[in-house]
Amino acid sequence: MAADRPLPYDRPADPGKRHSHALTDGPDRAAARAMLKGVGFTDDDLAQPIIGVATTWIETMPCNLNQRRLAELVKEGIRAAGGTPMEFNTISVSDGVSMGTEGMKASLVSREVIADSIELVARGHLFDGLVCLVGCDKTIPAAAMALGRLDLPGLILYNGTIMPGTYKGRDADIVTVFEAIGAYRAGTITLEDLYEAENGACPGAGACGGQFTANTMSMFLEFLGLSPAGLNGIPAEHPKKEEAARRAGELVMTLVHHDIRPSSIVTRNSLENAVAGVAATGGSTNAVLHTPAIAAEFGVSWSVDDFAAVADRTPLIADMRPGGRYLAADLYEAGGVAIVARELMKRGFLHGDERTVDGRTIAKIAHDAVATEGQQVVHPIETPIKPFGGLTILKGSLAPEGCVVKLAGHERKTHRGPARVFDSENACYEAVRDRKIVKGDVVVIRYEGPVGGPGMQEMLSVTGAIQGQGLGGDILLLTDGRFSGGTHGLMIGHVAPEAAVGGPIALVEEGDTISVDVDRKELNLEVDGAVMAERRGRWTPPAPRYTVGAMAKYAALVSSASEGAVTNGAALQRALHARTHG
Repeated sequence: MAADRPLPYDRPADPGKRHSHALTDGPDRAAARAMLKGVGFTDDDLAQPIIGVATTWIETMPCNLNQRRLAELVKEGIRAAGGTPMEFNTISVSDGVSMGTEGMKASLVSREVIADSIELVARGHLFDGLVCLVGCDKTIPAAAMALGRLDLPGLILYNGTIMPGTYKGRDADIVTVFEAIGAYRAGTITLEDLYEAENGACPGAGACGGQFTANTMSMFLEFLGLSPAGLNGIPAEHPKKEEAARRAGELVMTLVHHDIRPSSIVTRNSLENAVAGVAATGGSTNAVLHTPAIAAEFGVSWSVDDFAAVADRTPLIADMRPGGRYLAADLYEAGGVAIVARELMKRGFLHGDERTVDGRTIAKIAHDAVATEGQQVVHPIETPIKPFGGLTILKGSLAPEGCVVKLAGHERKTHRGPARVFDSENACYEAVRDRKIVKGDVVVIRYEGPVGGPGMQEMLSVTGAIQGQGLGGDILLLTDGRFSGGTHGLMIGHVAPEAAVGGPIALVEEGDTISVDVDRKELNLEVDGAVMAERRGRWTPPAPRYTVGAMAKYAALVSSASEGAVTNGAALQRALHARTHG
């Protein structure tokens, strides 16, 4: 009887099984099939294209919390469209939870680990396509980096922004709490007020609510084309998010069947579109770091100067927190990312012919946009909030390789004052907490760069405290580390070269005069060259803060912030060359 039963080995291969056929097809793969049947997969399942469904679910934050449910819905969509989903997970590190602690150093490092782990699972299991569910900050660029390496038909779905919280009857978010801490330390609110902010800011699942890093990079991916237009912007707990997940599962099968790969979507022009979206919405400075990291995986040369060229020509048109009034959920209700594209297309600020994973061009998406009547989140392009973008790149004697400043449209553009120098974020926070920073100061936080941190801590604890004390309009803060997307005020990050490798920021001394002129794109240390040469002669690099483990490996391999702080750059190539050539 068994001999008369049709066996799966002679089935014609599904043309979509471009990779997985080597894993599942034919008598020689019986052992692999046996293992997969132990999971519950059937012969019919294994005859179809196998699609990896990557999640970054973790119980350490609300940002990714709804991904278990969304993954099931993505898998429903894949099955309905003729594929077999296989779910797997990777890590995430919460910037908001770890902020101000040693744990914050793990955040940027996690981007590399996430990209590596998605790559390894996809290569190890010969997936034919890939859907990546992302949420908290570093998961988003990491998924894009992995798709670039793999070049498998695939897409990325953001699990959505958190809904607005409340504090004192007004919309609130996590930055509200960080600034409330500063206000409490300044004596302007009570401990009960702080507790009210703590309890009201985060009402449920979803990533931080303003145009901070997660929502910035979510929008980036829609403009880049790797996320289906309109689906990322649906808030995490909105009823339409479930259908968005199913749609993502169906859509990946279209990409698989037609062999539409990420390399056909991500181009220099699509990267310029993505940066224009960031600039037009006052997005996070972290986009400056992530853009070259993503570009490199797709073989596109990209520098901070390229970012500046796009940002400097793109008007700021979205009135979004932290510099503006509205949250990401408000943008969705106003008409979504598409209405930003619509306004930018009116004046030719986007390359309209670039295609996205849903098959439409950016021009078509913009044409199809429907704004909610009376919405005030996105201004008409004819009357922008600011004629140039919300981010720009500065250079000068203190930052020869560049640094980034975020401007919402109303900040000061110049500052000149005495340096207050701190060799760690914690030391600076203690000074701010103890009211030792005064008007006019230039706060310098160093040895927090990619190598020195390692991992470029974000400075939201410090910047939030500064804003909460009412000093945001009266000081300049600069660092070789990073800022949260929730940071606002005259704050300069990613100063490169960093202190740990002997950049000029390492040579600043207490009381030195530092000046910034945003219009002139300059950040300068006003110290004579002979004095700087003498200081350099007695400078020695600090001992590594970690000597083993992931942090040490990262510090040994990581590139400059100006190159994206990646671990597959020049240091890795030097190591490979040394091994090959002795």
